[in-house]
Amino acid sequence: KNTALDLGTAGSDRYYGSGLIQLNAAVASINSSETVGATYRTHVQNLGWQGWRYDGQSSGTAGQSLRLEGIEVEINDLGTDLGVEYQTHVQNIGWQGFKSDGQTSGTYGQSLRLEAIQIRLTGTAAANYDIYYRVHSQNYGWLDWAQNGGSSGTQGQSLRLEAIEIRVVPKGATAPGSTSRPFIS
Repeated sequence: KNTALDLGTAGSDRYYGSGLIQLNAAVASINSSETVGATYRTHVQNLGWQGWRYDGQSSGTAGQSLRLEGIEVEINDLGTDLGVEYQTHVQNIGWQGFKSDGQTSGTYGQSLRLEAIQIRLTGTAAANYDIYYRVHSQNYGWLDWAQNGGSSGTQGQSLRLEAIEIRVVPKGATAPGSTSRPFIS
């Protein structure tokens, strides 16, 4: 039998099927890691700027009574026209106005706490995605997930944000958790 002619069939090459399965698994793995996502970092009382966090990881602290003072958010858009805008409600200042694509919202070096945040996607690809975010708030712990520009945190209660998680998902995908109580005023 001429095996050189039959290398394209699974029956003649015992490695053909295995290699194909491994190749498909590798391609699926590569494609699944190439998704649009959020990258963010926070400025924390007494600690300064923390390292960058990604897609649902917690930035800030919980159980340490330390306030968030500033935040920077970026979107891994994979070449799509997708950006992000966000504004924070700051102690003694109120809503600051929207910042975008990695700019600092909030303060640092002023000992002022973040109390709430709003985040929304921008660009032509924004219609294809939802952005979800939730905060860990003083006296309440983790609040529920806010979405697409909704408020997350508290207002009028003088309570600090302590941590945040942010996720970008395809439009209409299931929320990462409950969305019933993201904001308390």
